[in-house]
Amino acid sequence: MNTARTVLVIGGGAAGNAMTILLRRAGLAVDLIEAKDDWNATAGSGITLQGNALRVLRELGVWKEVSASGFGFGSVGITAPDGTVLHVAEDLRTGGDDLPATVGMQRPQLQRILIDAVRASDASVRLGTRVEHLEQDDTGVSVRFTDGTEGHYDLVVAADGMGSTTRAAIGITAKPEPTGMAIWRVAVPRPADVTRTDLAYGGPAYIAGYCPTSDTTMYAYVVEANRDRASIPPESYADEMRSLTAAYGGFWPEITEHITDPTKVNYTWFDQMLVEGSWHRGRVVLVGDAAHCCPPTLAQGAALSLEDAWVLAHLLISAEHWDDALFQAYYDRRIARVRPVVEASVQIGQWQLDGVRDADVPGLMGRTMTMLRELP
Repeated sequence: MNTARTVLVIGGGAAGNAMTILLRRAGLAVDLIEAKDDWNATAGSGITLQGNALRVLRELGVWKEVSASGFGFGSVGITAPDGTVLHVAEDLRTGGDDLPATVGMQRPQLQRILIDAVRASDASVRLGTRVEHLEQDDTGVSVRFTDGTEGHYDLVVAADGMGSTTRAAIGITAKPEPTGMAIWRVAVPRPADVTRTDLAYGGPAYIAGYCPTSDTTMYAYVVEANRDRASIPPESYADEMRSLTAAYGGFWPEITEHITDPTKVNYTWFDQMLVEGSWHRGRVVLVGDAAHCCPPTLAQGAALSLEDAWVLAHLLISAEHWDDALFQAYYDRRIARVRPVVEASVQIGQWQLDGVRDADVPGLMGRTMTMLRELP
């Protein structure tokens, strides 16, 4: 393969960073642009990484840092709203038996680890930069940037998230749609006895849960029906979340005491989207949330994005020709894995919205997670 090929990666989240690291390792020239000046280095509270995400992070060469920074565990507890533990289930090790089933992390810490790996790869990185215009011809993709510069690339990888402007620019009309649910999240100190994820179903919210993210931190969340975001002023976020969490027992009173700063509380609607048919147009190809998104009911958002990058990078590195057949093969390989996760994630939430009491949530989760144990 001609390693002089050039690639533009749009977006410096998990998928874009992973693409950059893998392609640079193979000797390709990569430009990474990110719209935010801070490279999203401080955004978010916590993230739950299942084994199949950890498998890709190990491939990226950052597993040592992830393991040291996060909190690994292998089970999930189901509790009553008052905190009574009803059941503890062992998590499936979707990344293989040599990796933890799950690692909780502070999301900014994971981003910083990936940023350091991108920097170490000697990729060209420009922050605060967007694509203003792109145009394709037989030789590749010509791009004009918002900083006034221009470039010509053999391939453009769109990793610019759910609201991808690149997706729209190449004529793909799919857009995220709300599922009817929303989530409140906050990072708080970890009580010493919190050593796994616990989920409470019922009470004033559909789900109240938490996940340890380090020796000293955790993130907590409550899921409810979505509300008009314009009706919730940001300065009220801590009060709004506390009004929900105050009804729960167990560790929740201690958690609730720390929900005081509205700037540290995040409120997000659940969305779903799955681009059908193909994830490319010419030499522009989508990865991660630009191609698919789903509620975090299976904690697979970041994992699927990392897998996209891993699969596409390996196809690119091993192929003599970058053509429609290669990009369609990428789609065909990924859609068979992504579709069941998106559908299951949405279904679990819909059962709750509809009040279905006899839904086989454990069975659906078990079947989906077993499928994810296979290599992507």
